[in-house]
Amino acid sequence: MENPRRKFLKKSLLLAGSLYMAPKVLGVKKGKISSKLGFKTAKLKLTYRPYTLDLKHVFTVASNSRTTTPVMLTEIEYDGLVGYGEASMPPYLGESHETVGKFLSKVDLSNFTNPFELENILQYIDNIDINNTAAKASIDIALHDLVGKLLGKPWFRIWGYDPLKTPNTSFTIGIDTPEVVKQKTIEAAPYKILKVKLGKGNDKEMIESVRAITDKPLFVDINQGWKDKQYALDMAHWLKEKGVLFVEQPMPRELIDDIAWLTAHSPLPIIADEAVQGLADLVKMRGAYTGVNIKLMKCTGMREAHKMLEFAKAYGMKVMIGCMTETSCAVSAAAHLSPVADFADLDGPLLINNDVFNGMKIVEGKVTLSEQPGIGITKKE
Repeated sequence: MENPRRKFLKKSLLLAGSLYMAPKVLGVKKGKISSKLGFKTAKLKLTYRPYTLDLKHVFTVASNSRTTTPVMLTEIEYDGLVGYGEASMPPYLGESHETVGKFLSKVDLSNFTNPFELENILQYIDNIDINNTAAKASIDIALHDLVGKLLGKPWFRIWGYDPLKTPNTSFTIGIDTPEVVKQKTIEAAPYKILKVKLGKGNDKEMIESVRAITDKPLFVDINQGWKDKQYALDMAHWLKEKGVLFVEQPMPRELIDDIAWLTAHSPLPIIADEAVQGLADLVKMRGAYTGVNIKLMKCTGMREAHKMLEFAKAYGMKVMIGCMTETSCAVSAAAHLSPVADFADLDGPLLINNDVFNGMKIVEGKVTLSEQPGIGITKKE
């Protein structure tokens, strides 16, 4: 039987090579993109602007509450085509309009004339400074959108994924009073799975409020809110009886031994979120969690997320493709990975009043991908 790690590395090499062969494999006419592939006739140009998302409800998790989320919208232009990207900055990432603007001001793409050199370009971006994962994701997403447009294909086609295999997305219910939680649950009627935020001391009240309205399957996200492993285990048993499918980031990420103990004893899968940002974290945390929530804003974008997904699947881990509160730009980018994920939490645009893009849709609760090239989005008029 082939060693899982060797199998994973073989897959990665094949995937890395596939992008450079993509025009031939995908049947794109040579004349259409020959200048982009072989001749240095254009340069990449980055522009960006700050934007603030207006949330439909106060969004409360274990650590904070907010009514807005700052984002940075990016564009990379190349020979008349534009790729769109986004950085979303919830509080725990530690990024802001100021920090992302400062990072992006250091980016000079004029030395690059071939957008297909994703590895070289994104390595350059990563080397500009440490952290800044959302800022880096805004470049990565825009590049992927641009390259997909140059190829004339959406990314799920480039990766060879079946769009009919996308999962249902969950819809998030933030921490609130029983009355508000019940109203939010009623409003979430179109969605087949709910994700309930816990971790502020009213855990059972939250679940009972949801269960007063619906018996739909639930995910729960603690956002590191539980501090005691025995309490976490007792809650996992109680939650299983209430129709919960998994528990996300139950305890602070630094309590690795306690989380590993909980994972070993829990009747429900334990999914990492804040504890795992990129591939290096996933490698280190593989035995401590049952699965991982992969988010573009945490891991620097689509390229790293794809590597993480392949690694996790090769080692038998459960995978959720998640998001922050984001526009349809970043969420549509993430959705291209969803056909091979076990779960999806791609409700970001559903939680805001002022989306500026049209992108992937949720149809009867199911993630539904667009056949438009790139990440499959268009600007709203």
